[in-house]
Amino acid sequence: MRAIDRRPLGRTGIEVTALGFGSAPLGDLYTQLDDETAIATAATALSSGIAFFDTSPHYGNGLAEHRLGTTLRRADRETFVLSTKVGRWVNPRERPAPVSGKPGVASPGFAGGLPHRAVVDYSYDGTMRSFEQSLLRLGTDRVDILLIHDADVWTHGESFEDRFREAMEGAYRALSELRNQGVIKAIGVGINEAQTCARFARAGDFDCVLLAGRYSLLDQSALDVFFGIAEEKAIAVLLGGVFNSGILATGPVPGARYDYKPAPPEILERVRRIDEICRRHGIALSDAAIQFPLAHPVVASVVIGAVTPAEIARNIESLSRPIPVSLWADLKTAGLLRSDTPTPA
Repeated sequence: MRAIDRRPLGRTGIEVTALGFGSAPLGDLYTQLDDETAIATAATALSSGIAFFDTSPHYGNGLAEHRLGTTLRRADRETFVLSTKVGRWVNPRERPAPVSGKPGVASPGFAGGLPHRAVVDYSYDGTMRSFEQSLLRLGTDRVDILLIHDADVWTHGESFEDRFREAMEGAYRALSELRNQGVIKAIGVGINEAQTCARFARAGDFDCVLLAGRYSLLDQSALDVFFGIAEEKAIAVLLGGVFNSGILATGPVPGARYDYKPAPPEILERVRRIDEICRRHGIALSDAAIQFPLAHPVVASVVIGAVTPAEIARNIESLSRPIPVSLWADLKTAGLLRSDTPTPA
């Protein structure tokens, strides 16, 4: 298996592997995992050369951090980069409210998780509390990257302005202090909206952004404004959701997910057309979906989750599989890829 390339994370001095491991599935995202499979999947990522791991208290109300920590505690701390998030702390003395009448489900979108209540809190004190809890769940004395999580319209709707203000006055101040003290090496935000990334980038001194779903074969809206700001301010971009919640991995099959929901007909049709061109070139849709975003100069890593060791192996193989440049040209000619997108050579 070919070694995974490492890329600089902006001007932080950190290097991340071009393929990172996203731990949301370890928090029982969509489906429950047993501990053995979850831990084996993370361990396979580590042993296969992936050296960037991202997690969050939100993923199963701390379950993903527990499981990831079980794996990473066994490794030399100098051999990997670890990222987690703030914006929620977890109260272990209160159970989460029922989700859609499903017993044992801790958060919307998750099929299980820990029986603890998450409290959304972007204040200074809430941020410090969240960070300390994460260190305990992960079983480590430090993380490298700390991100403000879900401070966007997607999550907070009409209360977004209040949450944005709270995040800049509280969480950003806390993260800046931790960075200045050398406790963490890089700070940023982790959100689903390119326009909100642009707003944070203008408002503060951030090192990186983890953006989910807005720069992929299906959606290049990050090019409109945010990527230009990122280039100007040397903000590194970590990309989650390059499969857009699954459809770019599974193809336009019945029940395929797009942006965390069942894909609508127009998305299914667009993916069908992309997949058709990929097939004409003898390329799997998932291979193109992983390699395409890495061609942009602001992108440091694509962060992909997995639920089995076999999926880790598949993603690593996808990263190195040769793709003819004519594929990208055909997608642009068909109007399925923006003409201004950089593509792999």
